[in-house]
Amino acid sequence: MLNLSPQNRNHIDAEGLVATQMLNKAPKKLLRNTIYALLILGLIILFLPWTQNIRSNGQVLTLRPEQRPQTINALIGGRIEKWFVKEGDLVKQGDTIMFISEIKDGYFDPQLVGRSEDQLRSKELSVVSYSDKVQALDARIDALIATGKLKVQQARIKAQQAQLKLKSDSIENHAANLNYQIAKDQYERFEKLYERDLKSKTEVETRKVAMQRAQAAMIGAQQKFLQSRNDIIDAKVELSAVETKFQDEVSKAESEKFTALSSMYEAEIDVSKMQSQVANYSIRNGMYYILAPQDGRIAKTLSSGIGETIKQGAAIATIMPTNYDLAVEMYVRPMDLPLLQVGQHVRIQFDGWPAIVFSGWPNTSYGTYGGTVFAIDQFANENGEFRVLVAPDAKAHKWPEALRVGGGAYAMLLLNDVPIWYELWRNVNGFPPDYYKAKVPDTKSKTKSSKHEK
Repeated sequence: MLNLSPQNRNHIDAEGLVATQMLNKAPKKLLRNTIYALLILGLIILFLPWTQNIRSNGQVLTLRPEQRPQTINALIGGRIEKWFVKEGDLVKQGDTIMFISEIKDGYFDPQLVGRSEDQLRSKELSVVSYSDKVQALDARIDALIATGKLKVQQARIKAQQAQLKLKSDSIENHAANLNYQIAKDQYERFEKLYERDLKSKTEVETRKVAMQRAQAAMIGAQQKFLQSRNDIIDAKVELSAVETKFQDEVSKAESEKFTALSSMYEAEIDVSKMQSQVANYSIRNGMYYILAPQDGRIAKTLSSGIGETIKQGAAIATIMPTNYDLAVEMYVRPMDLPLLQVGQHVRIQFDGWPAIVFSGWPNTSYGTYGGTVFAIDQFANENGEFRVLVAPDAKAHKWPEALRVGGGAYAMLLLNDVPIWYELWRNVNGFPPDYYKAKVPDTKSKTKSSKHEK
């Protein structure tokens, strides 16, 4: 220990003091150099490239809906009579899965389809009968119209004849009146001359007889004229009666026709209903055998054993198609949605296939598999996230053959490369990565160039 008391201050060695000062300066210099080195190293690290990415947990599923596990349902209610498969069996499209029996009393009759077909044929014959009746009534109406026109024309001609006869009798009546008036005037003149002894009694009597004849002829002409007028009235009445009868007969025939048409239309409706009913009965008979909708493997049976009653639409079994294209379903936040483009590359890590992943340098990772964005939903789910479907990348390594639908996955979508300092600054300020359009390979131009080279 250095003694710096006032008593020993004059006895300090100069060389020892210099050494002490050097020892005190050495740690400070080392610390300063270390800090400088760390600062330089930190600056270098801040300017190193960093690949921006979007990470999300996902699930393995199929690329198309028809390739995903399908639930086989009972189209009708029934009682289980026989199983034709068990869990794990491979089936082809159309293979019988189960046979059920009928439980509704309206379908117990085994001859239901045949009896319904007989009723249908009977109803079809009724339609034909009504159709023939309509045709017969059409012919009858045509005949009535033709006959009625002739009768009306005949009655009109008769009326015209009566009119002409009335004119003739009218002229004859007028002439008879004139003759009577002339004969009367001559008689009166001869009678006056007889009183003056200018005419004889015989001549007067002769004129009287002539006047009486003219009077009789006049009366006869009047009677004939009146009879002609009565004949005209009779002809008009007959014409009206013929027209009325013609209209009544035609109307009656048309009414019968419309009744037959109505019955025919009702029969046709019944035929349509019965045709639909027969078709439904036939289709229902085919529903007793539950068939496989496609090729696949029976994954799980959902109903119990023989004798169990199942309802319409009840789940029978689950089938997994044998041929399917795998895909990965991932979800992204709305903030990251503008960064996504169809065709972007994605790195995927599957459960059961471990991988060493360096987030900042994904190109050096191994054990991950490549994928491309296949589809992006246009609406968010109940969690406020958007669903993204990732398909295998044809240019990358194939996905594991042992991969199964429903397995877990971890997806990382690679964005643009930025310095580390920018990524740190972005995360501190809480804004999304820079918006940019992903570089999707132009397959069309490549195809055109390859064709041109060929």
